[in-house]
Amino acid sequence: MATGTVLRKREITHRRVLSIAFPIVISNATIPLLGIADTAVVGQLGAAAPIGAVGMGAFILTALYWLFGFLRMGTVGLTSQALGRDDQAGADVILTRAVGFGLVMGLGLIVLQWPLFAGALWLAPGSDEVESLAQSYLGIRVWSAPAMIAMYGFTGWLIALERTTAVLALQVWTNGLNIALDVVFVLGFGWGVEGVAFATFLAEWSGLALGIWLVRDALRRPFWRDWARAVDPPEIARMVKVNADLFFRTAMLEAIFVSFVFIGAKLGDVTLAANQVLIQFVFVTAYSLDGLVFAAETLVGQAKGARSLERFRRVVAVTAVQSAVILGALALLFAVAGGWFIDAMTTAENVRSEAKSFLIFMVLAPLIGGPAWIFDGIFIGATRTRDMRNMMVIAFAAYVLAVLTLVGPLGNAGLWIAMLLSFAVRGLTLWLRYGPLVRDIEAA
Repeated sequence: MATGTVLRKREITHRRVLSIAFPIVISNATIPLLGIADTAVVGQLGAAAPIGAVGMGAFILTALYWLFGFLRMGTVGLTSQALGRDDQAGADVILTRAVGFGLVMGLGLIVLQWPLFAGALWLAPGSDEVESLAQSYLGIRVWSAPAMIAMYGFTGWLIALERTTAVLALQVWTNGLNIALDVVFVLGFGWGVEGVAFATFLAEWSGLALGIWLVRDALRRPFWRDWARAVDPPEIARMVKVNADLFFRTAMLEAIFVSFVFIGAKLGDVTLAANQVLIQFVFVTAYSLDGLVFAAETLVGQAKGARSLERFRRVVAVTAVQSAVILGALALLFAVAGGWFIDAMTTAENVRSEAKSFLIFMVLAPLIGGPAWIFDGIFIGATRTRDMRNMMVIAFAAYVLAVLTLVGPLGNAGLWIAMLLSFAVRGLTLWLRYGPLVRDIEAA
């Protein structure tokens, strides 16, 4: 029986949604461990410059790779819709196209590395020693860019098949090997910052190899090498359109977060540090909700491919209930234990005091931002990416206007209001586009 038929016959239940979501939540929990391990290992060198260089280099590449996250999102939507209409051949070709696209974009980063890294270091300058070490780090790690970006294709395809346990295995393997090689190369061989970079380089290429193994069932079928369909102009045009919309949407979202850091820095070192502590509450919320967002992406895509408005409405209802529970619990947790979390993250009393004075914004963040994140999953699954891009333009404009008018008189409070306003506007505007999305499902 075809994969799409099997998935379509399964009921949309809370258990099914949680079975997709839970491995993603666990996978997300492993992400900070790598940064902690990199910092801890290089911190044994007894100097500040290597720590700063690894942190700066990792931040630059993470920001660049985040821009390519559209490949995962677009792959989920397109693949799940193909499975929903029982087009196994189409789903397999999408895998070929997505991974190939990722490899090409990674090669593009290698070619453009000098202007990209020079520009990034100009925007976030460090001491001569830190910049020199960061350039060495970046010069090594960039050679695994094709593997890293191509893995977005594997990840999106696996999520569309509801194989999120495989996604967890991919994440755990890549990060686990990276941490182990950190210890060997830095503490064992004494390679310093270059050792951290080589560890990540090897781990990311090994992740690509594991990704190939995880999709071996698709590679046993002949469809993935249907080159005529893989390069079919209309299908490539659709993929480019979906991914271009998501790219611009992601770029604007990243601009909000990066500018938030830069503007906070101008408000003083204590405010910058306090905001760095507080933004972790936002990241925890986003990571906690990611599993449900991914579930919405794949199940909405299947419903659209199957032309089933009933299944679509069921997906929305189940994910809405579960997200409301999670968001409400997080808001309550932040209200009750937020001060303790702040104390655990920093021992600087002035930073603690500053962060606690803005804790109310962290309590509000899940309640205000949650709808936008869930709508993202619904719109990605339905590949209504133009709406996502356009509503992000409105949210970005609201953020900029709020920054220009509120930061001056209100300081850091104005900056946080601008951030939460961008969440609210994105959620509200996507809600206003929900009706046309439903009609799109009906007409599919």
